[in-house]
Amino acid sequence: QVQLVESGGGLVQAGGSLRLSCAASGTIFSINSMGWYRQAPGKARELVALITTAGSTTYADSVKGRFTISNDNAKNTVYLQMNSLKPEDTAVYYCNANTVTSFFASRKGVNYWGKGTLVTVSS
Repeated sequence: QVQLVESGGGLVQAGGSLRLSCAASGTIFSINSMGWYRQAPGKARELVALITTAGSTTYADSVKGRFTISNDNAKNTVYLQMNSLKPEDTAVYYCNANTVTSFFASRKGVNYWGKGTLVTVSS
């Protein structure tokens, strides 16, 4: 099994910043990618940002230029630096990791999820 533990959520005023962290542990042979998703009340879960082990990144249009995703492969950790936060960024943010748990497993990987961390941005 793979466990993901998020941290860094909290309450911040509009225009402020937060940095989220997520550490993966457990039976991990390799990690293909790690990312952040968010879900606001009454809304569907959406991709915020994703980074591959090689460093290729993907961002939602709504956060481009404000959020930055990064990783530390040696620590199996992903970070999300969130700047210029807006009230519409308020959501539960979930860490995701696509992992290969064995040399014999498919390199396509399996998705694992953290429990989520709440980010609240006040106006």
